Amino acid sequence: MAEVEETLNRIKTRKGVKGIIVLAADGCILRSTLGQQQTAAYAAAAAQLADRARSLVRDLDPQNDVTFLRVRSKKHEILVAPDGEYLLLVIQDPNADSQAAALS
Repeated sequence: MAEVEETLNRIKTRKGVKGIIVLAADGCILRSTLGQQQTAAYAAAAAQLADRARSLVRDLDPQNDVTFLRVRSKKHEILVAPDGEYLLLVIQDPNADSQAAALS
């Protein structure tokens, strides 16, 4: 468990990271750095997105599987890493680097 905590802390300290959510494969929220309402919204949407992406990939090639999803909007970038038992979500500000450069 110490390895997991260490990894989550390392991700959390990256520039632009707004939140991290870890879900069980069944969608149960295991850990989150966001508020309860935000966590529930992101968790439901991301779990559904990962399932649909997996279906799409397997329809095209039954031997293949989704390993990573990245959805970027003007305000947020959502990184989804599905893995057998877990689903990792990282929500970040896609403009964090450009904002930091503008301040320099």
